[in-house]
Amino acid sequence: MNQEASSNSDTSFFGHPAGLTTLFFTEMWERMSYYGMRALLVLYMSASLQEGGLFFTVAAATAIYGLYTGSVYFMGLPGGWLSDRMFGGQKAVFYGGVIIMIGHIILAVPSNGTFFIGLIFVVLGTGLLKPNIAALVGELYSETDKRRDAGFALYYMGINIGSVLGNIICGWLQVNAGWHWAFGAAAVGMAIGLIQYKRTEPKLKGIGSQPTEPLSPAGRRKTWAAIGAFLAALAIITGLTYNGTIVIDPVKLAQYVAIFFAVVFVIYYSRIYFWGNLTSNEKQRLQALLLICVASICFWSGFEQAGSSMNLFALDFTDRMIGTFEIPTIWFQSANSIFIIALSPFFAALWINIGKRFVSPVFGIKAAIGLIIMASGFLVMFFAAQYAASGLKVAPYWLITTYFLHTVGELCLSPVALSAVSRLSPRRFLGQMMGVFTLTYSIGNIISGLLAGNFDPNNVEQLPSLYMQILVFGVGIGAVVLLIGLYTRKLENLPADDDKFEEKAA
Repeated sequence: MNQEASSNSDTSFFGHPAGLTTLFFTEMWERMSYYGMRALLVLYMSASLQEGGLFFTVAAATAIYGLYTGSVYFMGLPGGWLSDRMFGGQKAVFYGGVIIMIGHIILAVPSNGTFFIGLIFVVLGTGLLKPNIAALVGELYSETDKRRDAGFALYYMGINIGSVLGNIICGWLQVNAGWHWAFGAAAVGMAIGLIQYKRTEPKLKGIGSQPTEPLSPAGRRKTWAAIGAFLAALAIITGLTYNGTIVIDPVKLAQYVAIFFAVVFVIYYSRIYFWGNLTSNEKQRLQALLLICVASICFWSGFEQAGSSMNLFALDFTDRMIGTFEIPTIWFQSANSIFIIALSPFFAALWINIGKRFVSPVFGIKAAIGLIIMASGFLVMFFAAQYAASGLKVAPYWLITTYFLHTVGELCLSPVALSAVSRLSPRRFLGQMMGVFTLTYSIGNIISGLLAGNFDPNNVEQLPSLYMQILVFGVGIGAVVLLIGLYTRKLENLPADDDKFEEKAA
């Protein structure tokens, strides 16, 4: 009780615990590096050799984009496990940041031959950092602290400040200095984040300093051996691919990997649910969380069109001239983050007021509303694509309106979903459950890349049907989630029963 009271009384960062300062700015700089580089990927891979790109087909480029963004989040699963069992959250975040920085430095090297090696480093590092920094945010709050949703909304605002910085800086550098200077800026951003993290680490007050379920010495040795074997196998496969011994079809690989990620999600979730020695209440809370995971998969499969088909739409079919100035293509992706920065305080206050006046939380219902609003953005893109198909370049406000709707949907779903994972997961599996939840990002991102592969700049008349399919799918799934959420809200309010579990185990 004393620890809970102490957590509730710490209000030094806009009414939230001081440790949120550390995590806010660390994630801000990491997301600056991630989003700044991510926005360039499809454009860089599909650009001609004369433009300094790789000259891949759109289908190949978007499939690789989906594989990359999906793998970034998939690695959160072993990243969460390593945090729980070996490093603790604080060290996992720092180690991950260092690996990410190395990856961006490799991408900054002006050589197409090292491009995929740099991506691999970023994937591995983000897998360590991303789930564990979110888990640390959840650990700042007690089980009964009603500031939790608002805290995640503020944390999410930090993510999007980083996104704006990344898109503006990297977008400007790409146009005025070249691709690899833009990639280098991402490395500088991650370095700033690491310095800030170490300087303000004491504000976390020991949260996440030790693993929650530490391995035995023998277990640690086996784990290090497994890590070494994995890295060796990865290096061998990469080398064989580079010398042409192994030929990879990105589209087929993306299809197989999407199925694999879905199977892993089901297996890992089932293992915790059936064999995690959970109490009855913990199982029912996980049932409620599963609905939110399904909504998350569907949400990101539509939302992540921003970096692929909508990015290409901005390049080829949007009038980007303001007088004599041509807006860099990736600056349009900043619209989403700017809207989030503007709207996050409103949504943070909204969730607190709803929590005071009504039964709280209602995670499933919020997620369903977010999914439906996001999907409605593709109705706007459907009409914009029809104009483009007639041979016109459309005004920027079509994309801006879509990003606004996507932003409102994101604020209804994403920070709320992170808060749901931190609240509904069994405490002893929190790091692993954050890793399991990031698989929803993985599956959604790969599906998004495969959908974007249907975008053909030379056959734009097919684009309206692509956006209509996403619209119908998103609204339909959102309606189903909303109906089921009316039931699962009862499960969300069950107590965790952690104390009973500990008494039983003793």
